[in-house]
Amino acid sequence: MASALLFERTGVDKVQNSEVLTDLDASNPSGATRSVMKKLPEVTLVFWIMKIAATTLGETAGDLFAQTFKLGYFLTTIVLTLVFLVTLVVQLRSRRYNPFFYWTVILSTSTAGTTMSDFMNRDASAKYLSNGADKLGWGPQGLGLGYPVGAAILISILVAIFIAWKLTGMTFEIRDIVTFKGEALFWAAILVSNTLGTSMGDFLSDSSGLGYAGGALLVAGGIAVLVALMKVPSVPNVLLFWIAFVLTRPLGATAGDFLTKPTAKGGLDLGTAGSSAVLLAVLFGLMAYAQVQERRART
Repeated sequence: MASALLFERTGVDKVQNSEVLTDLDASNPSGATRSVMKKLPEVTLVFWIMKIAATTLGETAGDLFAQTFKLGYFLTTIVLTLVFLVTLVVQLRSRRYNPFFYWTVILSTSTAGTTMSDFMNRDASAKYLSNGADKLGWGPQGLGLGYPVGAAILISILVAIFIAWKLTGMTFEIRDIVTFKGEALFWAAILVSNTLGTSMGDFLSDSSGLGYAGGALLVAGGIAVLVALMKVPSVPNVLLFWIAFVLTRPLGATAGDFLTKPTAKGGLDLGTAGSSAVLLAVLFGLMAYAQVQERRART
């Protein structure tokens, strides 16, 4: 993101790090919040870097299991959804914010979202299969809905989640989500937004004609617009946050495809296994950094 978005909070929850896309409650200028046990992270510049790293890894890892290992979209989606549920239970049962727990759930939503999107949008046609294969893995090959229909369904589900969230009267502000119900709604929105972002990224990469690099540049331009809109008082920052959260997913999807796809298709042909290993190392390094920062903040 850009330094223009950086600002300091004031009030009882003031932190040392500058924050990005986090002033989600303009009606509370003091920034004062209740004294509660924090379960979710402060949304700093490092947060967005980790989000992009996690979503890029989610793209390469999802393709690794479904395509490289030839498990198929259906079976991989079932397995990765179960992994997501396990990581989510660990996060929900945790009494305070733990970077490894939180970012493991983000990663699991990204990998599961990748194969969920692929299963919804793709089928067993030659366009999605290679080397003369007529099927990919066990079970149904895909619903073949296509990216526009798949995106419309996911947008509808995401809107329904936000409506239900609004009706509960609970805050959308991440730093103030402290109840089980609020966190459950938060993670439901995260899973659907990551799946939607995958559909958007694949559409830009595969169907728009922009290619992987062009799709990534377009999404980066959209994020730059959000940066500019942060200066417009009439635009709610909570809306900008969730748009940014969705847009970082197609950025990760197009970046992941750019790393792994063959050079004939405009990629770097680094492979899903090698790219996933490097990205996993980067993400774990950032998790360790976040863990150190969190421990320092408690002392």
